[in-house]
Amino acid sequence: MEKAALAQAIYETAHLNGTFTLRSGQTSNHYFDKYLFESNPHLLAEIAEKLLPLVPEGTEILAGLEMGGIPIATALSLKTGIPVVFVRKKAKEYGTCKLAEGIDIAGKRVCVIEDVVTTGGQILISTKDLLGYGAQISTVLSVIERDSKGRANLEEAGLAFFSLFTMDDLLQAEI
Repeated sequence: MEKAALAQAIYETAHLNGTFTLRSGQTSNHYFDKYLFESNPHLLAEIAEKLLPLVPEGTEILAGLEMGGIPIATALSLKTGIPVVFVRKKAKEYGTCKLAEGIDIAGKRVCVIEDVVTTGGQILISTKDLLGYGAQISTVLSVIERDSKGRANLEEAGLAFFSLFTMDDLLQAEI
């Protein structure tokens, strides 16, 4: 599937109009319900295929952030053969008490995967937590860059940021 066709398919599948409060606290008239495209196996496979060339050389672990980054990271793991970890917003307080479920991230080159980035706030929190567990992180990949503030915040923190689509790309895909 060509990238423009994928943008249109994501738009048709997941775009909603209305008034929505975002995680960042911002309000928007446009919303992409990421779970609608993440739960579609065809779209998820196409997204992973398009993210594939963005995965940095030498990546040892893909880190899917709770909850939307997890299916994307898993699909990308299936395409690349790179192991995946599932990153909680907060380490669980029982059992293994892990923040990142899966293989050990200490000393490994980790690429963070997220679905939609607005301000990058949760990515910055999760990245700091992962660094505290010994991960080496330089890159974040996302499907949708909702706002350029997220890019600016991530780059200011020293992270390279790549997304498949900006919000404008998807809104222009409207039929």
